[in-house]
Formats: sequence, structure tokens, C-alpha cells
Amino acid sequence: MFERIRKSDPEFFPRLSRQQRPKYLWIGCADSRVPANEIVGLLPGELFVHRNVSNLVIHTDMNCLSVMQYAIAILQIKHIIVCGHYGCGGIKASIKRYELGLIDNWLYGVGALRQKHQAVIAAETDEAAQTDVLCEINVIEQVHNVCNTSIVQQAWRRGQNLEVHGLIYGIHDGRLHDLAVTVGSGPTR
Repeated sequence: MFERIRKSDPEFFPRLSRQQRPKYLWIGCADSRVPANEIVGLLPGELFVHRNVSNLVIHTDMNCLSVMQYAIAILQIKHIIVCGHYGCGGIKASIKRYELGLIDNWLYGVGALRQKHQAVIAAETDEAAQTDVLCEINVIEQVHNVCNTSIVQQAWRRGQNLEVHGLIYGIHDGRLHDLAVTVGSGPTR
């Protein structure tokens, strides 16, 4: 792949090494079938990426918070994209109440969401649809979690233009769906 890029654009890697100026932070699932740059059609250097199981934003996760702090304060990104995906294994594990070990602790919040939204989830007749509904609910919850971090709150108080978006990816069809939960501080471009 690198040789192909180098042949088509000999200056690509030297140019890439000189700057990192993404406008976007992607918080997505660690699932290998959800390649952030490819999904949104951006080149390396145009998207700052953080991934974890089930795209969670937990207020005690110093890794995620450090990524957000760097992206907002240093890189001055304009958009945070929280992106889940349909058929997420972590969400499915929560629906089925699997006991998988250490990851059960990580997915605790998803279980709480499952309980809170049990009526909406139960309205779906098959297991795949129930999982997908909880995948959407989880993205919306994580958007709220991002917005409620001290990092984002401080950026908004400083007047920094920053929007947080909730999206979900369909592995089965390759489409990115906007969940219409954009929260922001003003016009961003």
C-alpha cells in the first residue's frame, strides 16, 4: 500500500510528517471492521482517532479523556464524532448478559442503558434489531457523556467552536447514519 501511495504522490509522506491538523476527533469502536478514515473518506492526518470496545466515553477513562484534551486544546479540532456500529459485539454481550470476564466491568454502563431503555429494546421482535436499537441508544448516551466532560465544557466556556455528533455505521451495507444528536457551541467548518 505504501509503495502505491508513494508512486502516485511522492510528497505524501514528507507532507504528512510535517503537520497534523485534523478538524475531527473520532471516538469509535475497536472492531476491526470499522475503519474510521475509510468510512468518512479522509486521509491519514485528517482524522484524530480514539477507539475502544463499544465506543464508550467513561469519565474515569484517562486514555479517552487524554485523547479528547489533546484533540481539543492542542489540535483545535472542530468536531467530535462518536460513532458506533450496528451488530456491535460489546452491545450484543450486554443484551444477552454474557459473562466474559474483565470486559464485563467495561460494559457495565451499557448494561445500565439496557435496563433503563428495556421497554424500547423489548419492542423490537428479534435479537439483531434489539442489539441495533441499543447500539443507537449507546451512541446517543456517549454523545451526552462527551458533552458533559470538563474538557468540552471548558472549551465551550472559552468560546471554542466545537460540535459533537452521533453517528452509526452499518457494517452490512457500508453506510454511515446520522442519529441527529449534534450538540455544539456555534458554527464550525
